Parts: sequence; C-alpha cells; structure tokens
Amino acid sequence: MTDERRRVRRLSADVARKIAAGEVIDRPCAIVRELMDNSVDSGAGTISVEINDGGIGCIRICDDGSGMTPEDLRECAHPHATSKISEADDLLKLTTLGFRGEALSSIAAVSRLTISSGTSRLRCSITEDHIIDSIAPVQNGKGTIVTSEGLFENFPARRLFLKRPSSETLMCREVFTEKALPRPDIAFRLTTDGSLRLDLPKTESLKERFISALELKQPPELFSIISGEDPSSAKDWSFKLVIGEPSVYRNDRKQIFIYVNGRRVTEYSLVQAVEYGCQGFFPNGTHPVAALFVQMNPALVDFNIHPAKKEVRFKDSSALHHGVSSMTHSYFRASGIRSYSQSISSGNESYRPEREFDFSTPSVPSFNTSAVSPVQRMKNYDTSSFKSSFSSFPVMDSIPSDLASQALYSEAVYPSQEDFPAEETESSFTFIGTALGTFILIQVSDTLYFIDQHAAHERIIFDGLIKDGGEKQNLLIPYEIHTDSDEDDAYISSACSSLLHAGFTFEKAGKGIWNVTTVPLRWTGTQQELEDCLFDKRTESQDILYKIAAMTACKAAVKDGYELDRDEAEKIAQKALKLPDPHCPHGRPVWTTISKAKLFEMVRRTR
Repeated sequence: MTDERRRVRRLSADVARKIAAGEVIDRPCAIVRELMDNSVDSGAGTISVEINDGGIGCIRICDDGSGMTPEDLRECAHPHATSKISEADDLLKLTTLGFRGEALSSIAAVSRLTISSGTSRLRCSITEDHIIDSIAPVQNGKGTIVTSEGLFENFPARRLFLKRPSSETLMCREVFTEKALPRPDIAFRLTTDGSLRLDLPKTESLKERFISALELKQPPELFSIISGEDPSSAKDWSFKLVIGEPSVYRNDRKQIFIYVNGRRVTEYSLVQAVEYGCQGFFPNGTHPVAALFVQMNPALVDFNIHPAKKEVRFKDSSALHHGVSSMTHSYFRASGIRSYSQSISSGNESYRPEREFDFSTPSVPSFNTSAVSPVQRMKNYDTSSFKSSFSSFPVMDSIPSDLASQALYSEAVYPSQEDFPAEETESSFTFIGTALGTFILIQVSDTLYFIDQHAAHERIIFDGLIKDGGEKQNLLIPYEIHTDSDEDDAYISSACSSLLHAGFTFEKAGKGIWNVTTVPLRWTGTQQELEDCLFDKRTESQDILYKIAAMTACKAAVKDGYELDRDEAEKIAQKALKLPDPHCPHGRPVWTTISKAKLFEMVRRTR
C-alpha cells in the first residue's frame, strides 16, 4: 500500500463559499434568524415573516425599516459587506445584532435570494468568485423585503440532512419567538403556509410580550418583572427578569431565556443565576419559566466567538451573576405571592386560600397540589432571629439499624409532648400503611393523604433545628478556605455574624485565606459543601442558616426505600399533618391528597 502524498492547493471560490455559508446557514431557521436580525437593526417598527414548506421552499421577511439604496443593494450580498462595523476595534463596542456581513452572502450561496428595497430590486446568486445579479426598478416602498427560495438546491448533500417541513417550520417558529421576545416595541407577525400563526402587536411591557410570544395559558398576574443594576459607580450592567410564580414551572430549562444586549445567547452561568435565586421556592426537579434581559457595556462582552453568535464571552460576569441571583431570591422572599391551583374546576380561575391542617374540619385540597404556597414558606421564618444551637434533634445519615438505638432516635426526633391528643387522633386519623418504599398512607375523614416519608421527616428535623438552634464544636483540623477576589472576602466578612450564629467561626488568616475553626455540633457536611453554599450559590447572609439547616436535615432524614415500622411511620405522619408549612426546605410538598368523591369519579361510581 503506497503512501500517496496529497498536494496542498486552494479550494475554488465556489466550494470555499459554500463551506463558509454552511457555518452560518445550516437549515431554514438560520435564514430566519439572520434576516430578522437585519430587520431589527434597520429600525423597523413592524416585521412580518412568511414561511412555506418549512422554509425550504420559501422564506420572505418584510420590514418597514430604513431600507437600502441601489448602491447598498449592489454591495450587500458580497462576502463581509456590512454597514455595522468598519474596523476591528468596532467588534469591542457592538450595538447591533448583525455585524460580520456574512448573512446575505451566505444565503445567496445556498439559495435564490431576492431583495427589494426602496426603488430597486436585486436578484442574486453567487458562483465562483463573483456575484451574478440584476437590479431592476420597482414601485417605491418603505422598508425591505428579502426572499430566499429553493434552499440547498445547489447543495443536495446538505439538503439530505434537513428534517420534514413540519419540523423545520417548528424550528423557524422558535427562532421567530426568540427574536420577538426582547423587542416589545416592534410588532411581529408569523405566517406559515398561508396561515397566520402568531400576531404580536407593539406593547411597552416585556411581561405582556413574554406571555403572548410564548402563548402561556396562565394569567398575567402570575408573572412579575424583577429589575437590578450594577451597584458600582461604573453602572456597567442592568437587567430585567420576567419570571413566573412557583406555580408556573417546567420539568426542564427550555423556557429559561437569556438575552444580552438584545441577543439570545447560550450562557449557563446566567441560567444558573436565575435558578439559584429560585432555590427554596420551586419544588425539586422543576424550573421556572423566565426570560432574563441583560444590558451590558459592549466593551465587557464579546459576541464574536460563534458563527451563529449563539455564545458570548464576558470579561467578568461574577457581579452580574450575584446581582441576578440575590435580587431574584430577595424578591421571592419578600413577596406575598400565593400558590395558583393547577386543578381548577369548571374553568373558574381562583386562588386557593392558605391554611394549616385541622383534624376537626379537614378540607380537601385539589389532587396533586400543595396547600401552602412555596413563596409563603419563606415568610414563616425570620432567619435573623434563629438561635445558634443545633442540639435538640439528632442528625444522622440514616436511622440506626439496632432496635435500641432506633428507640432513642425515635424519641429524640419525635418528643412525646408534640404528639396529637389521643381523642383527636382516634376520631379522625387512620393509619393505613406504607407504599412503594416512599409514601405513608393516612385516611382523615373522606380524604386519603399520601405523605412523602423523606420530605416529611426532612421538614420535621428542619423545623427542630430552626426552632432550637445549635451548639458549636471545635475542628481538630480547621477548614482552610481560599477566596479568589476581594469581593469574596467582603462577602465572608459581611456574613461572619450570621455564620457564627449558625455555629461556624471564620477567622481571617491572611489575604484570601480564612480558617473555619468551629462548625455546628450536628454538622455532617464537608468543607466543599460549605464553600458551595457560600460561593457557588452566593447565599445571602440572612439565609445562610436556612441553607445550612436544610442541608443538615436532608442528610439526616429517612431516605426513600427505607422500610419504616408502623410506629415510626405513624409518628412521621402525625407530625407531617400538623406542620405549619407542609413543604420540605427545598420546596417539595410533604403530602398530596385524593378525596373519596374524586376516587368515585375516577372509577365512575355514583355512590
């Protein structure tokens, strides 16, 4: 087998241009993205998008922006022809969505491109090293109409990788939505295969645009706008966050949108900042519906790192990250937002009143919903007044295996003076059993309660820790925590008092070095977990005790799969149904219910 040496040679201009175009235009939605960027940059007040055959057959975008002159038309489809920048330094102060001059030339390289603007119309396609075009006069009109037809007709290998027209249409619609979200001052219309699919009129409200663009079904009252800005004199950034209440949640992060200077970007750190701010208010495993709109000094952000401009690089995003998470958390903590029931009968939208469990007159909450708002949970505790001792409740990674220790453990965790009065228990409380290694089943009057044994036990322990506080224990080998910035040092300094009340003694040991000499008596965490709580999640000083108690309770609570005996299960159930807030510290409901009437309805039984 011979080793044949391949010569180095230049690609033809046609092949090189198709390769370059493929980095920008990989499917129809990329054309929608690029052309809508140009329309927004033109100062348009109305933008209409028409898509046929998934955008493979035709994409037409019309706007009423500033338009182009005949001279502009002759130049616009050449590679790297742009009105947005003129020199390399302009990349450090971008104020437009488009800037590299790749869009029109790339579209022309893989489709038939027509542009009508002002008094002229350009038809063009690129072949070899020049553009074949024709400019013809048309009736004078305001703005610009750009049409792309026959995508990848001259690039059949790429066309094979396109999806069905319906799937391509869906992706185009997603791009349309993301472009419309940050600009409520512009009217947008989307038409697919001749049918109007989305009509978004101008509005001054980001919240209104957010709800209408995403076609959310929940009422506007369940959404809020949170604002913040750079606290330093530089004022390098500001943000607005549109976010739904905890009753509006999703099981993934697909409806958390991040925008920087009007451009949607993939930036996990800012998604993380939003979610950190929501911690403790949304049930575990769920995510908010939100859009974060950041305005930042263009000199501090670089968009020129991805062909489709989907990614961004910040000079330093730590202050912004902290601002978003802390403002979001403070908002939820301070708000009196009520939980919105997802199980509303007869379409009558109403708020379910908050209540404590009452054995004598048990009310029946809707199936698979919680009785107390996760937001209201935070108002039940004033963390600034928490005591410093964690000694009252034992904290263990699991319930002891030997019977003697179990008895001591059970008595300590469930002190007898907190048990229900016997007559109240006997008259209305019936223990049924345990199920699936997770739930305790209880009947109260005509209602079945499904109690999550881990969440209930976790909340019981947590409440005990919060109520009675904790004692300190000395560390044989102190934790040595290193900080990365003056901001981190200032954060620890401001939190020292709260940390001391929690049982942690922080001592400055040098620049960027802190020694932790004591921890709570029942502390079961690690140095890394403490650092995560302080730095990664940027917990507010007044919430540090809550976070630490929640972490400790979670580790100590009985786990899923542990088979409780009857006495253990009954004690957990009794206390769970008397909790003033039936949620675990992380926001999951402790119990859910189903009524006899609902069960009859499900099996179509009348009585």
